[in-house]
Parts: sequence; structure tokens; C-alpha cells
Amino acid sequence: MAKPMVSRKKLRKRFMRWLLEENRRQKPGPYRKEEPHHQHPWWQVMCLTGVDYFSTLGYQPGIAALAAGALSPIATLVLVLLTLFGALPIYRRIAGKSPHGEGSIAILEHLLSWWQGKILVLCLLGFVATDFIITITLSAADATAHIIENPLTPHILHSQAIAITLVLIALLGAVFLRGFQEAIGIAVFLVAAYLLLNLIVIGVGGYQILINPSAIANWQTALFAQNSNPLLMLGAAMLLFPRLALGLSGFETGVTVMPLVQGSSSDTPEYPRGRIRNTRKLLTSAALIMSFFLLTSSLITTVLIPAAEFASGGKANGRALAYLAHQYLGNSFGTIYDLSTISILWFAGASAMAGLLNIVPRYLPRYGMAPDWARVARPLVLVYIAIAFIVTIIFRANVEAQGGAYATGVLVLITSAAFAVTLSLRRQGLQRGTFISAIITLVFIYTTVVNIIERPEGIRIAGFFIGTIIITSLISRVWRSTELRVEQIEIDDRAREFIAEESQGAIRIIANRLNAGDVAEYEAKEKEVREDNHIPAPDPVLFLEIMISDASEFTDIIKVKGIQVGDYRILRAESAAVPNAIAALLLHIRDQTGKIPHAYFGWAEGNPIQYLLRFILFGEGDIAVVTREVLRRAEKNPHKRPGVHVGG
Repeated sequence: MAKPMVSRKKLRKRFMRWLLEENRRQKPGPYRKEEPHHQHPWWQVMCLTGVDYFSTLGYQPGIAALAAGALSPIATLVLVLLTLFGALPIYRRIAGKSPHGEGSIAILEHLLSWWQGKILVLCLLGFVATDFIITITLSAADATAHIIENPLTPHILHSQAIAITLVLIALLGAVFLRGFQEAIGIAVFLVAAYLLLNLIVIGVGGYQILINPSAIANWQTALFAQNSNPLLMLGAAMLLFPRLALGLSGFETGVTVMPLVQGSSSDTPEYPRGRIRNTRKLLTSAALIMSFFLLTSSLITTVLIPAAEFASGGKANGRALAYLAHQYLGNSFGTIYDLSTISILWFAGASAMAGLLNIVPRYLPRYGMAPDWARVARPLVLVYIAIAFIVTIIFRANVEAQGGAYATGVLVLITSAAFAVTLSLRRQGLQRGTFISAIITLVFIYTTVVNIIERPEGIRIAGFFIGTIIITSLISRVWRSTELRVEQIEIDDRAREFIAEESQGAIRIIANRLNAGDVAEYEAKEKEVREDNHIPAPDPVLFLEIMISDASEFTDIIKVKGIQVGDYRILRAESAAVPNAIAALLLHIRDQTGKIPHAYFGWAEGNPIQYLLRFILFGEGDIAVVTREVLRRAEKNPHKRPGVHVGG
């Protein structure tokens, strides 16, 4: 019986070592650092983001035809104009503001301080999760629909939509458990093949229109039957284009995966100009390619496919270009096209997964709102895949049921990005740029509101993700609150001199809340502490004062200054949490001097629940008790643990 137990333990250890392998290679810091070998040429990363962006061609023409009818090409033109002159300029500017993959969220985070900034980030991360998770599940579900609709698919698979979708999601997870290199290699191949096949289908469709002028005449008749006035036609198209909003997906992913973009040799970590330049090439190229395909695919599908075929149950429903591929190029080519569409839709979740793996470690662990393993890719992949499984089962792999949530996530992120850029330009005093950006923001706000009104289930799903993220983040923050929470301690020469003098005997440190900061304050505090703790009069003491900087931060660098007031020597610093900073400094003094320091506190009076909340929200509270708990967690050996004394 002992051998199987040992074997299971070994397997468990081996699995955990593999799962957290990346964690052991990471450099210290607030979030996961970038590794040079993870970077790739911009056009390859464009393919990774493009598997999401370009894959919308699998269903976008059908959505446009259902939403706008004969007006579909004009509504798509409005969408293209908004893409090229709205979303693209906004995200080109964001690429310059967040070159390390923080995305538009980083701009808003810097504009708002303290807890309101953190809460805003959590809400936006909820929309990020909505967008990216639903991208994974919706794309896999749509790939399943293409599998089932193919005439060569065995009939037995027609009732297995959920099972097939779950298998596709699991395969996607397996790729990312293997690594980014494999994901980008697959993306390049899929995007190249898919765009080439689409170009063939669009070319054949254009040829069919040329040799069949009556098709254009029929479309014009239908177009003017809806609106005889061209201005009214344009107005109607502008009102309808929010329903085509899925064609805007991909921009936020393009900036969140910036760490994967190869820059130039002259790049600096603070401002990598080469990476920013190449990311802007990525965004512009993707937008131009997609604009061409959106316009041409919308035109040929609207003109060549009967309107009834776009409806639910029709042969072109959700697969308009695939319908034309089978219709004009035969089932053999159509099946090749279907396989390409299925592959890119399945892998569309790769860009979303890459975005999640880059953006989450930059915020939640840094806020203390996720476990430390959330900095590592493999555990995160397993978590995201588990969530995607749950979403797929809840929505029964139904593409239409998830479309509202997907569009809501996409539009809210683009709107927040436009708003962030507007505020940034206003702070820089660029009036013309602010005005143009504000107009773009208003257009996206209108689009978002219309989408939410027409498909309210999207905001409900996003609300669920936001609520889940906020609740789990706050639980994690409370759970991790007694960690040391200090990245580094920097002590100036005078403070180091004070500590060296104190280390000649017993190191006694009095924790003091700074008030007047005069001799009388320190004289009274010293007298009180000596009497309460029976400290001999000849023994020297040091005062330690920690001021709160921003209590919403989780980790920080503590800079200790030595200050002398009369005959009293004071160590003074700022930190996000007083007890954690005191504990970290005591351990640092122990390690530097080889002596166990003793810290002296007074009892806190009042409701302990109130003090707990003060500690979590404001970094203070019952300092003595929390300091002792932080030390207990950081140093398991009680004989090496700094002493905590409470008197009064």
C-alpha cells in the first residue's frame, strides 16, 4: 500500500512543479515580467490577434444581412469608417500610453487614485473577462455549428453541439499549456490560409455579380424599396450599424498582447519606441485588411444570397461566405473552406486567451486581489478553460445566446478606451484632439447604449463577471492582507547609522503615530513605553513612524529616512499598510545586524471589527496584533522572530 501512496505523491509534486515552472523563472516585481524569447515580429502577433478579428468573417456578413437587409453594405461602410477613423486612432494612441500590455485600463487607472481607481479597474476587468471568455466560448460554438452544418458531417454528431464545443475549448487550452510559441505558429498558418480562401470566395462572388448584372439590379430595387431618399438611407444605416458591432472586435486584444511584439535594439524598458511603432503597424494592417474583407463580403453576400437563406434555419444563417463557397465552387472546395473556418473560429479564442494571460497578471496580483500563482500562465489557462466550460454548458453552446454579451464586452472596452484617450488629451491641453476624441467617444457611447437596450442579456452576463471578480478579488485581498507586502526596503545613510548605533546593545524600537513631531511628543511617548514595558532607563531606543501613502496599493518600496528631533532618533517611512511595513522593517534590521529587534506598541481601544475594516481599507487598525501575525507568517521559527511588546 505504501508504494502507490509514494507514487501518487511523486506524481502530484511533479505536476505542481510543471504547473508552476514559469514562476520559478520569474524575476521579482509586482507582476510577471516579459521574457525576450517570448517576443515575435509584429505580423506574427497580428495573426494571433487576427484569429479573433478576422474570424468574424465567418458570421459577420450574415449578421449584417439579418440586421440591415439590403442596407447591409452601407451599414458595413459606416462600420468600416468608424473602424478606420474612430477605433484605430484611439488604439494607436493607447499603444503609446501602455507599451507593456496594460491596455486602455492603465490610462484610467492612472487618472483615478485610491480605491475608486481600483474598483474601476475591477469593473473594466469584468468587461474584459466578458469579452475574452465569451470570445473563446462563442467562437468554439460557432466552429461547432460549421462542423454540424457541413453536408459531409455524420448525422450522429448533429445532436452533440455541447460535447464538440467542449472538446474544441479543451484543445485550445492544451495549446496554451504547451506555450505561446506554438499558439503563434498555428495562428500564422490559420490566418494566411483563411484570408486566402476568403479572397478566392470574394473574387468568385465578384465575378458572379459581373456576369449577372440582374443581381445588382435586384439589390438596388430592394435597397430603394426600403428608403428612396439617399440621405434617409444613410441615416438608417447609421442607426443600424450598432448591430454590426462584432466587426470591431480585436483592438483591445491588439494592445494587451503588446509584450509579445518584437521591438528594436534601441528600446528601453520604460518606453520601447520600436515595440510601439510595430504595434501601430499591427493595428493599422489588421484594420485595413478587415475593412476590405468586411465591405466586399457584405456586398457579395447581400447581392447573391436570397434574403430567406439568412434567417434562422436557412443555409446561409451564420455562414454566408461558406454558403457561397459551396454554391459556386462545389462541395469539395466548400468543405476545405469549412475546415478553414472551423479551424480559425476554434482558434479565435487564442487571441482572447493571450490577452487574458497578459492583462490579469498586471492588475489582480499587484492589487493583492488574486493568489500569487495568478502571475503564472499554466494555472491561469486551467482556470479560464474551466470558466469557458461552465459558460458553454449554461448557454448550451448557442452562438446567438452569447452574441449580446460578446458585443457588450467589445463595445464597453472600446468606449472606455475612447474616454481614457479623451481625458488624457484634455490633460495635455490638446483642444483639437480632445474635441475629435470626444466625438468618437460619444459615437461609441451611443453604439454601446443601443446594443444594451436591444440585447440586455449582454449587460447581465457582464454584471455577473464583474460581481464575481469584485467578490473574489476582495476575498483574496483580505486573505493576503497579512503577507509582508514589501518589494524592497531602501534605508538612507542616517537611518543606517541609527540602526548601527542601536545594534551595539538590545535593539528597542518604539512604534509611534506622528502628531506634532516635536521633542515633547517623543519625550511623553518614551516615558509611557518605558513604564509600561519596564525598559531600563540607560537602554537607548529608536522611534519608528510609518505614514500611509495609498492604502489601496498592495505592495510598495519602503524608503526609510533617519530624522533627529532633539536627542530622539526616528526612522520614518511611507507605506500602504503600517503593520506590514513595520514587520518587514523589523525582519530587515534582524537580517542586517544579526540581532533580534524588539518593537513596542500601545493597546488599541475600540471595536475590533472596526479596526479590521480600517486595516483592510486604510492600512492601519490594531497595529500591534496585525504586526505580530505578519511576523508569524513570514518567520516560522519563533526563536528568530522579532519581539512584539504591547503595554498600557
